[in-house]
Amino acid sequence: MPERLNILLILADQENARMLSCAGNPWLRTPALDSIAERGARFERAYCMNPMCVPSRFSLFTGRRGSDIGLINNAAAHIDEVPAAIRENAMGWRLRRAGYQTAFGGKAHFPFGLTPEDYGFETISRDDRDRLVDDCGEFLARAHDRPFLLVASFIIPHDICHMAIRDFAETPLERQLSHPDRIELKELDLALQIPDGLTREEFFRDVCPPLPENFETPADEAEAIRLMQARRPFKRKARERYSEEDWRMHRWAYARLTERVDGQIGRLLEALRGSGLGDDTVVIFTSDHGDMDASHRMEHKTAFYEEAARVPLLVAAPGMAGGAVDAEHVVSNGLDLLPTLCDLAGIEPDGDLEGRSLLPLLAGESPGDWREAVPVESELGQMVVRGRQKYIRYYQGENSEQFIDLDEDPGEMRNAIDDECHKGSVARLRAAFCAEFPAAADPFAPSG
Repeated sequence: MPERLNILLILADQENARMLSCAGNPWLRTPALDSIAERGARFERAYCMNPMCVPSRFSLFTGRRGSDIGLINNAAAHIDEVPAAIRENAMGWRLRRAGYQTAFGGKAHFPFGLTPEDYGFETISRDDRDRLVDDCGEFLARAHDRPFLLVASFIIPHDICHMAIRDFAETPLERQLSHPDRIELKELDLALQIPDGLTREEFFRDVCPPLPENFETPADEAEAIRLMQARRPFKRKARERYSEEDWRMHRWAYARLTERVDGQIGRLLEALRGSGLGDDTVVIFTSDHGDMDASHRMEHKTAFYEEAARVPLLVAAPGMAGGAVDAEHVVSNGLDLLPTLCDLAGIEPDGDLEGRSLLPLLAGESPGDWREAVPVESELGQMVVRGRQKYIRYYQGENSEQFIDLDEDPGEMRNAIDDECHKGSVARLRAAFCAEFPAAADPFAPSG
């Protein structure tokens, strides 16, 4: 690759790894994102650091685990601050010190109301929808005397969150989020529309996505999932009360919202090409976390299921052959994104980042010392992913230790922790878990 490339980092909110037509999903079309994959590489086994907005975005922009500062969910009231040493070595500051112009537009959602400026960026847009595309286009059209890092952070398809919240609003916050004038609800209502010219019967027979194969709730599901739903009653009510048609409409709306953000990304890529900078720019796309998309009768995120924890990760760079799919290496967008950007910018690692640069994998190499397992954490517990196997320890409830072999159980329908045939794999993943998480304190345990 040429030295000192520009970098365009594109983020979606709540898009899971399966919501790409290039990943084989027949129920939507994502031509813009497909074009990035066609020109570069798609990482099939990419996981977020935490399947919740604030801690995941903290990791994406700092390269650190949220648990490093006690951040395991969107609440930060129990944390004093983000230490200065972490803020000052966040993504924007690192690349700015390397001579890059660093610009940020769209959704931030950092802890304590921290701004892009706190992480070393100039804010060029506070919109996170269509206006963001225009503002990024204006930035790209400027004269640039040095390389740039431009972050375009879109909020869609996060609007899908509001479907169950609105349907089962109970708390003051949920009722506030369900106000009909909110742009999220307007977008959602557009996404929920049945196409003109189709009867309801024709729509559900021919057009609407079917229920996923793993629609039902596992008999031995961790009790922590139900405890989590008890804390957010709308999640429990959706699981208990949504009809099969409701769940299919949820999937329909999620696909339409995903196509909506793909259209915005397509306009952004057109602006990049129109600027004449396309041949000198690395384009990276990922998401903060996924959405359950009706799997296990769930919506939203937080869980360790693939739909919530596995994310799209696409990288296209000048000189790449294109069309590559890495289904072998397990990567972490929260831990590996910042080391990759540092590598692109020629920044020598200083040892404070545990993630790995993805550039060797993009070059088709298979490093012999690639990590054994990727850590994932949430308010529910902790997980390691090793190859196609997952090992989870939940903080609370029955069935708290879980083992999944995705080759034999891709829908995660049963806990194989006690299977004799997996005894060796369980032992290896337990050891990997203890190496990644030497302490596993329950954040909900009574103090004292």
